[in-house]
Amino acid sequence: MKLLSSVLLEIHYVTSIHLFVSRVFGWGSASRDHAGWIFQELMPGEPLAEAFEAMPLGWKKVILEQMALFLKALQDYPLPESIRDLGGANFDGSDAVVSGPMIGVGAGPWDSLKKFCRDCLKAALAKAEDNPYVPGWKDDGVRKRIDTFMEKGPPVLFSAVPTKQEKSIIHGDSVPENLLYDPATCRITALLDYDFARILHPAYEFFLSFGSSGGDREAEGLRTSKLTGRFPSPLPTRVAPQNGTGIEWEVAQAWEEALQKMDVKRPSDIPGTEILANIDQLSDALLPWRLANEDFLNVNRDENQRMALRSLEEETLKGLLGHLEF
Repeated sequence: MKLLSSVLLEIHYVTSIHLFVSRVFGWGSASRDHAGWIFQELMPGEPLAEAFEAMPLGWKKVILEQMALFLKALQDYPLPESIRDLGGANFDGSDAVVSGPMIGVGAGPWDSLKKFCRDCLKAALAKAEDNPYVPGWKDDGVRKRIDTFMEKGPPVLFSAVPTKQEKSIIHGDSVPENLLYDPATCRITALLDYDFARILHPAYEFFLSFGSSGGDREAEGLRTSKLTGRFPSPLPTRVAPQNGTGIEWEVAQAWEEALQKMDVKRPSDIPGTEILANIDQLSDALLPWRLANEDFLNVNRDENQRMALRSLEEETLKGLLGHLEF
């Protein structure tokens, strides 16, 4: 968070809006006897998420351009020399910001993107071993294909990623739910929730922050548009699936235009992004959230539906392995 504040010290809106990362005045690490704590600045503004949903497209574009400006700052900020690796950030004995383990993965730092992806795949597969619906994917020869990919896939794939040495600060959850704004000016006043912040290849901001809640086919269409920078014409009509809100294609296209206007590196601008997206998608497929997330499972208790989802997730996993030629 301290590193993010340093980045945003260099941002000045033409409207003179103040920084929207709260200052941290003190903190304490968690231990067996004590909970961790952070003492930080209370930020002004109102929650954006519900208001954003009801905004006309023109106002949404105003918000999206501010979000794009934030991403631009993260991408362009020169990391301290003490940040040598991918992963999280920590402080050394002299209070310098240094590379550290990544929250949520429980490992790191990594001196290469290939090692990071390998460990993420291994972690997902290890959790899948204990999942009652996909116990290690040992049925129907799927596990053998996974093991073959784990052994042979990364060296081949990463040789075709010319940008694999790039790294930048990733917020990892830059969505309206984590933004405050001023309704009178439609200006962002705060960016919240740094649980997923990390140092990674710049493409990962788009994998982590800007996913889709549409149906599988619709989500695949949006993924293609993001990777190529080209959207269908006319834009598809928004259709809400059974478990989700559907894709707002006009907003997705407006986001792409905001990124381009602010000269942000988009997935379509970063060579090798499709390969990284495929590996990230494979990591998600190894441990499908619809079969692992307790909140989702508590809402969807029908065992027949769960088994139907299991079949769909297996087909998705097989399709990804096939696409990667394994």
